[in-house]
Amino acid sequence: MRVTSVFRPSTPMRHLLVLPDRETAEEVAEEAGQRFVLDDDPQVVREALAGEDDAEDAQWLVVLEDPDGELNARALRELAEEYDGWLETESE
Repeated sequence: MRVTSVFRPSTPMRHLLVLPDRETAEEVAEEAGQRFVLDDDPQVVREALAGEDDAEDAQWLVVLEDPDGELNARALRELAEEYDGWLETESE
């Protein structure tokens, strides 16, 4: 007997594209909306580095909610790297 499909429950994911500045993050958020099928618009969020009070030490995040765990992490990583950033992924 051959099984053609296996039921796997989806795992909700949150992808964080970490970028150096706000302008870049806004550009990446727009690009992500064009490249990927998203349920919600990407959020641009400022995150201060742990222990740093200086605004210059802030990172900017583009937050992509992936409730079905279907976004391609490799493609997201490549997008972040095109803009001198990186990808972090969290399961919910």
